[in-house]
Amino acid sequence: MTCPVHPPKPPVRPDRVSLLRYLRLFRRDILSAQPARLYRAWMAEFKTPFFRSYLCNDPELINLVLKERPDDFPKSNRIREGLAPLLGNSVFVTNGETWKRQRRIIDPAFEGGRLRDTFPAMWEAGEAAAARLPHGEVEVEEQMSHAAADVIFRTLFTLPIEDQTAQAVFHEFRAYQRTQPILNLAAFLPLPRWFPRLHRRKTLASAKRIRALITAMTEARAKEIAEGKAPNDLATKIMTMVDPETGQTFSTEEMVDQVAIFFLAGHETSASALAWALYLLALYPEAQDRVAAEAAKLTETAEFSAMAQLKFTRDVFRETLRLYPPVPMMVRQNILHERFRARKLPPGAQIVLSPWHVHRHERLWEEPDAFDPDRWSRDENRASARDAYLPFSAGPRVCTGAGFAMVEGPLLLAQFLRRHRVERLDGLDPVPVAHLTVRAQNGIRLRVSQR
Repeated sequence: MTCPVHPPKPPVRPDRVSLLRYLRLFRRDILSAQPARLYRAWMAEFKTPFFRSYLCNDPELINLVLKERPDDFPKSNRIREGLAPLLGNSVFVTNGETWKRQRRIIDPAFEGGRLRDTFPAMWEAGEAAAARLPHGEVEVEEQMSHAAADVIFRTLFTLPIEDQTAQAVFHEFRAYQRTQPILNLAAFLPLPRWFPRLHRRKTLASAKRIRALITAMTEARAKEIAEGKAPNDLATKIMTMVDPETGQTFSTEEMVDQVAIFFLAGHETSASALAWALYLLALYPEAQDRVAAEAAKLTETAEFSAMAQLKFTRDVFRETLRLYPPVPMMVRQNILHERFRARKLPPGAQIVLSPWHVHRHERLWEEPDAFDPDRWSRDENRASARDAYLPFSAGPRVCTGAGFAMVEGPLLLAQFLRRHRVERLDGLDPVPVAHLTVRAQNGIRLRVSQR
């Protein structure tokens, strides 16, 4: 089979388009709505009638916003507009003291040592997914969604995906993802608080059903905790964790908000990255064989020490996250007057940090569009790996589950490729688009066979 020079990349728009055309492109797919110059620019300004938006690819500016002065650059409320029906007041959308309190309760459950506790459940989900993967022509995004959902349910609620409630939540999340654009119209317009937020009816209905299902699971767990019968999983740890400053725990409603983002972040992003990783390994069979060779050394039981054997597999997953970061853009807003690269930014401007463009920036990476897992072991890439790689954000707001994801991704890849071989199908290379996460426009289809 022939192989393209580089993995697929979205088309780009012309440098100049009308505002209406830009908004239509942006709403349909945030990636192809951008001009090619953003892959080499340090900063760009976008003007609309209602606000100014500044995309920042300069590592110094990214460091300033995310690490040096994060309190001066809270998350933008424009992003919250589209996700509020599902996520409520979750840690993903809150700011200030509310966010800090939430992180004080959540973070201990995801500390390094706790990963060992969740590893057996993660292993079982991966083995089940590898056994379930069919042969022939397979749409692997759907399979990876199933696998990632199983990991979340087993580690969070000690429920396999076959559980009836888990199945219902999984299918509702798939429906929600198809109906929810990355930004709704309220993100573009300065609407008063009392004005309807212009969400699609299907989006609202799906979000309501998801939250009802999660509420039932959370209430059942609260009862088990009260009776001393709860399993020692992530849900129990988070629901019983006391904020050291206030002495409070999460209420049921607060826990529903957090479970919603755990599932969205832990399921959607992992599924996206795993599907793209399998496609890349189908595109580059030599890399796939190296992963399979590492995977062959795994034991038949869940031993956390096995992760140390998956060095190249981990680099494949890191490179996948560089080329196809599940969350392509992050938006902050400044509360003070700022000056970025000789530009004056008034308070309330939208500061866009784009992992998609930073990870493929022509001035920051050698051959930025190439799939090269070995780049992570070469000294000349250390600066870029440190300053221009942010698939999980950075600073105090770095994703709580980053460590979890970097165990889950390489482990499941190894479990799949220990049993199966994946091959590219001619003429069916996927086109990346951004919905809630970076997905393929028409799915990712591969040929799967027994190894």
